[in-house]
Amino acid sequence: MDNVTFDAAGAATRPSGVPRRIVVIGGGPAAHRFAEAMQARSKPGEDSELLVLGDERHLPYDRVALSRRLVDSEDLTLGDRALWEAPGIAYRGGSRVDSIDPAGRTVTLADGETLSYDELVFATGSSATVPPIPGAEAGHVYRTIEDVDFLVAEVARLRERLGRPANVVVVGGGLLGLEAAGGLQRLGGSATIVHSGRWLMSAQLDEGAGQALGRLIQAQGISLALGNRPTEVLTSPTGRVLGVTLTDGTQLHADLVVFSIGITPRDELARAVGLDLGPRGGIEITDACGTSIPGIWAIGEVASVNGSCVGLVAPANAMAEVVADRLHGGAAVFPGVDDATKLKLSGVEVASFGDALGATEHSLEVVYADPARGLYQKIVVTNDAKTLLGGIFVGDASPYTALRPLLGRELGAEPSAYLSAAGAEPPASSDLPDDVQLCSCNNVSVGAVRAAIRGDEHTEACTELGPLKACTRAGTQCGSCVPLVKKILETELTRAGVTVSHALCEHIALSRSELFESVRILQLTDFDEIMGRFGSGLGCDICKPVIASILATQTSGYILDGGRGALQDTNDRALANMQKDGTYSVVPRIPGGEITPAKLKVIAEVAADFNLYTKITGGQRIDLFGARLEQLPDIWKILVEAGFESGQAYGKSLRTVKSCVGSTWCRFGVQDSVAMAINLELRYRGLRAPHKFKLGVSGCARECAEARSKDVGIIATDQGWNLYVGGNGGFQPAHAQLLAQDLDDETLIRYIDRYLMYYIRTGDRLQRTARWQEDLEGGLDHVRDVVCNDSLGIADELEAAMLVHVGNYEDEWAATLKDPERLRRFRSFVNAPGTADPALLQVIERDQPRPARPAEREAVLVSGLSIPVRPRDATANSGATTTTTTSERTIELRQGV
Repeated sequence: MDNVTFDAAGAATRPSGVPRRIVVIGGGPAAHRFAEAMQARSKPGEDSELLVLGDERHLPYDRVALSRRLVDSEDLTLGDRALWEAPGIAYRGGSRVDSIDPAGRTVTLADGETLSYDELVFATGSSATVPPIPGAEAGHVYRTIEDVDFLVAEVARLRERLGRPANVVVVGGGLLGLEAAGGLQRLGGSATIVHSGRWLMSAQLDEGAGQALGRLIQAQGISLALGNRPTEVLTSPTGRVLGVTLTDGTQLHADLVVFSIGITPRDELARAVGLDLGPRGGIEITDACGTSIPGIWAIGEVASVNGSCVGLVAPANAMAEVVADRLHGGAAVFPGVDDATKLKLSGVEVASFGDALGATEHSLEVVYADPARGLYQKIVVTNDAKTLLGGIFVGDASPYTALRPLLGRELGAEPSAYLSAAGAEPPASSDLPDDVQLCSCNNVSVGAVRAAIRGDEHTEACTELGPLKACTRAGTQCGSCVPLVKKILETELTRAGVTVSHALCEHIALSRSELFESVRILQLTDFDEIMGRFGSGLGCDICKPVIASILATQTSGYILDGGRGALQDTNDRALANMQKDGTYSVVPRIPGGEITPAKLKVIAEVAADFNLYTKITGGQRIDLFGARLEQLPDIWKILVEAGFESGQAYGKSLRTVKSCVGSTWCRFGVQDSVAMAINLELRYRGLRAPHKFKLGVSGCARECAEARSKDVGIIATDQGWNLYVGGNGGFQPAHAQLLAQDLDDETLIRYIDRYLMYYIRTGDRLQRTARWQEDLEGGLDHVRDVVCNDSLGIADELEAAMLVHVGNYEDEWAATLKDPERLRRFRSFVNAPGTADPALLQVIERDQPRPARPAEREAVLVSGLSIPVRPRDATANSGATTTTTTSERTIELRQGV
């Protein structure tokens, strides 16, 4: 340390030839970003050493993406591993620092080793907060890879031991709590979120948004206990978790408790050496990210900014850049905290940014709310409705991408133009100024992305999304700006006359339609063969289901054979839709809604024998709910023998063909809509497509079958049939448009064959027919030219492909029942066959069983929390029940269905 001097900010300088040593305590994302920033600023001949000391043995990884590891054991390592092999940079995992000597500028590790430093950077992050309540030690946290891997194993272990889904209570309704609950639910657990606020994400969302989010989360099968805190984790004498007691006195049955209620800065080392701390803990920093002791800096979640520590990526990255700049003689200052957040959980989209709660004086709030659909969008602007101050989006967060970069700027259109839930189309991304911040995590501007796409005489142009993200860092952390990065890339390439890539995913460079054609032409029938020809790696949750769908369409074989079962989601693997309580629905096909009394009797007997909830759907079918996985073969054996087949309610395929009674009985009917509906449903049953699709047939212009709300709608006329296409329900309803009129039966079917097969070949993944038609150049006119006029010369080919499907169709449940090996998929997890699942609680309402709601479950005394209830015999219709009064009415609760 001889001859070392320090500047005004505390940065050390050494004589020539003596390397400067910078030690970082902590090996998280902030440390990784600091190492990258130091490497980016290094100059030839620079003599310095950077040593990062991490508690965990992993290289720094992306904590934002922990939820992905819950479902697929993904490697979350940040950046290029080669960073840690670069000269002068080293990472030592499993190296915990026990003490610091600021006077001697040394750190001592847990194993006794002492290391000297010239500059010391605290990047110790934070730990998950655990409430000081009795039994809290039996709970777990959701913070590290080890935490996540433990939870994955524990949910599986509990299911094996209990013979049912584990009841998981997640304490905390913020971002991490929602991700933890969603991931554990997808793993097969039964999750309940306990949150102290009256609505979820109460720190980021207003009440309207929180209520909309709550509806969407509950629709995922996750229960909510809001306005409550845990007061005790109940355990057995052996330490096994039994439940949680809440502040209102209720008890939740639990097998696993996970705490996700916030963070506590890991500032214990800083306290020990006397660094100034913030009022709520954490190391107090200057705008240069320096501390009260020269030569010591702090970045990330351990740093206290204006009295608070922030658990977000963007400010941690900004701090890392500031310190790296200062250590290279710069004068950078910390710009402040950007608290924009974005979450996507199993299709539930949430985003907020800026003054989302409208705290700015005289601000205006432009709101679209549709509680029934779980949609809420709010844009906060100045009083003149010009300058953007913030926003909240729930259910549909697509405006976030375009709006987030415009925070603090004048909007290019009326605020309502950005409310996509109301049908508005936001202004194009090409209108964004170059100086707008595109990626807040890494402080990347729109201009920087455009410059990287164009390149110059010194830099090669980045014309693909992957390299563009790598060279600019935009979209490499939270990922919320990736859609806008992609739009800007496509816009710039189009301007330059370059063909834009529509790669399916990072593993397959072809679009879905290109992949479909390649598989068809080469007659490939195996996933590995397809990946070997057109892909790289092992595939992902984007390309796997797409390939499964393509193979199902082209081979017409059993969808789970040939290794294709591993490509499917839970519903397709079970040949049934999983419901919110872990049971499954049984949906036999009833073509055209026509059914004989004898078949009705079979359905009634199955429903009674297996105690299933029964409902007639809007698609003229009968759904039976509440079947356990191991019961499905027994149920379908009865149905198949009675002449029923699978309704494919679980697949991206034909659902139903709805019909009115038509000319058979109705005095207004002009065509036999029932016969046509049956003909079409039997023709297209089991046909896999980019998305589910439905048909409707009305026997006259009175339109009782609501055919124009279907993907394919047929309405009878005195001269034949009018054919409508591209109608959809869902989040973005669309009326079908007239394609052709007064068609005879043969021409009608020929046109539908061509339309559906053209859609299947050219549609994007998960793209419904309405959006597909809109995206086609020429729209409906182009579809009409292809289908009716054969403008592409492929009509015979499309019809032939449909005939292959029709000729090779085999009912999936009939095929399953014939093969003992296929039936192995439906083995029960119950250790003792015949033992009922005590966690499956049902309420008898209107003489039918349904899943118990959270408040009703709490009324049942189970699992040692109080007096146990005798489970119902799994093979009998009668069993132990308990009666309680809820909301002035009496309900019957059944346990162990």
